[in-house]
Amino acid sequence: MGKKDSARRSRGYWDNEASTFDEEPDHGLRDPLIRQAWADEFDSLLPSPPAEVLDIGCGTGSLSVLLSSMGYTVTAIDSSPAMVALAREKAKSASSLVAIHVMDACRPRLGPRQFDVIVCRHLLWALPEPIKVVERWVEMLAPGGRLVLIEGHWGAGVGMHAGDVTGALPPSLRDVTVRGLSDRAELWGGRTSDERYVVVASR
Repeated sequence: MGKKDSARRSRGYWDNEASTFDEEPDHGLRDPLIRQAWADEFDSLLPSPPAEVLDIGCGTGSLSVLLSSMGYTVTAIDSSPAMVALAREKAKSASSLVAIHVMDACRPRLGPRQFDVIVCRHLLWALPEPIKVVERWVEMLAPGGRLVLIEGHWGAGVGMHAGDVTGALPPSLRDVTVRGLSDRAELWGGRTSDERYVVVASR
């Protein structure tokens, strides 16, 4: 299967998932306690607003809208048109000024050095050639900018271990830290035994 066929198949899969995506507690953030837990987490991970944030693989836009409500200027991208349509509706309902685009996360059509923060949750593991992908993402960070990768290795045997993610980071990044999130039931809507974590690094 070629890259274009693979990308088309991936878009089709996520288009089909869009209507039920927010049923997962950490996707929809419908529970105020879960939403607040993620707000508290980002408050500890991100620089204080105002700052320019890029949300890569935004899905239905829950994190994008949350970050906007915290005072950040947010750009969000996702390859699924159905996901983006729902994200735009969610932003509109929340009166959030989030710029949301259909765009390939592997090759974002965005300028270099324009974001203070890049956030990506549960996507890097599913992308081909993650080392090259992260290199492209880092080019979009302003000097001193921060990369925040929320990933995991799940019980079904899919995902990336924390060491795999840190191993995919280019040498231009510094101050790399890994924080475990597996024991943070308030983030996920319940206890989990999966490996869940966040990797943070600065340009």
